[in-house]
Amino acid sequence: MKKRAVLWMLAALLMLLPACSGSSGNGGNSSANGGNAVNSGGNAAETEAGDKPQTNLRIAWWGGDKRHEYTQQVIEMYQQQNPHVKIDVEYAAFDDYWKKLAPQAAAKQLPDIVQMDISYIVQYAKNGQLEDLSSLIGNPIKLDDVNENVISTGQVDGVQYGIPTGVNVLGFHYDPALLAKAGVDAIPEDWTWDQYVDIALKARDTGLVFDSSMQPDVFFHYFLRTKGLSLYNKEGTALGYEDDALFSEFFGRLANLIKEGAVPSQEKLTQTKGILEEADVVKGTGIGVWQWSNQYVALQAAVNRPMQLAPMAGPDMQKGLYMQPSMFWSVTSTSKNKEEAARFIDFWINNLDANKRIKGERGVPISAAIKEAIMPELTEPEQQVFDFVAAMEANSSPMSPAPPVGSPEVIASLSDLVEQINFGQITAEDAAKKFREEANAILANNK
Repeated sequence: MKKRAVLWMLAALLMLLPACSGSSGNGGNSSANGGNAVNSGGNAAETEAGDKPQTNLRIAWWGGDKRHEYTQQVIEMYQQQNPHVKIDVEYAAFDDYWKKLAPQAAAKQLPDIVQMDISYIVQYAKNGQLEDLSSLIGNPIKLDDVNENVISTGQVDGVQYGIPTGVNVLGFHYDPALLAKAGVDAIPEDWTWDQYVDIALKARDTGLVFDSSMQPDVFFHYFLRTKGLSLYNKEGTALGYEDDALFSEFFGRLANLIKEGAVPSQEKLTQTKGILEEADVVKGTGIGVWQWSNQYVALQAAVNRPMQLAPMAGPDMQKGLYMQPSMFWSVTSTSKNKEEAARFIDFWINNLDANKRIKGERGVPISAAIKEAIMPELTEPEQQVFDFVAAMEANSSPMSPAPPVGSPEVIASLSDLVEQINFGQITAEDAAKKFREEANAILANNK
């Protein structure tokens, strides 16, 4: 009887084994649905129905061919490591990107992940089109070694709507050999606006132009920050400065350098705008350009001569300088896969192999560990940028609030008036008054 009982027990156990095995398999699929078995790489990431991916994401960005190429490589890496995810891509040039995104937003058909610009993040956030990422920071988006001043650049009214892809900083990018030709050994440390004018006039006397002027909104904003002010007030309902003499001082100085022949005429600036190969420094007829740090590598390649980076002019450069997010990754509020979208953003920020492909093209990485780890992978110009940004980060202040809704129209007004100043069609004083009227009328809509 005892033997018969043992045999019955063994038979029962054998019958249970397939059921236990099936239960384990179902548990694996359930885990994959939750994202917990993604990195195992096995069949756990497949659906019961077959090979179809369990999660679809759409991602959109703007940029040129180089950016498109490496971004898709990073996406492929993510899909290989997370076989339950399929990512569809959408990309375009900057202007076309926003023209496409606007109707998608109106139809509530935005991609899950969108590349967001600092000029638009407030608009999309206040329209309820971006997800608050606060609960996703820490898990899955790890930002433990990221400077708090950098993280906060993605906030609107204290809410985290974007994660910076990288940071840039303003400076002067120049050919030291041409600077020496103008009789100047080096850009002075802590140089001032007066020294800038003196060097520019020396360059003119040797048949060179010093620079290609400055982007009005970006550099006027920097100038205002050195005075403890900003282009916009904190509420985004008006300009952030009261004294129009500041406008006249800044743009009057630049217009005078054009008049003196130290900077190209407005006619030439208009013709060559955005054409890198037409820049005077590329042609060897100009010393340098004022621009963001992430634009240095492309400029140096076009120049094909040794170049250097110098900080902004002062006084009070430290008050004016700030770490600018080159752009953000944001998750849209209509996404049905917000956590998976957040995991991709974490991968972008913290995965070493991914960043070896990105190499700071979207700004110097925000993770301190990633910055240090990819330094050996960089070319000499790329290392120059990383070193320059690190040095300037130690000499910068927190960024002003992101530009308010209506800022693109304000910038267009400013650019138009500055061109009129440079053409001699209006005085800097009259332009200052007109700009205040036009800008405040636009920004009043935010009240």
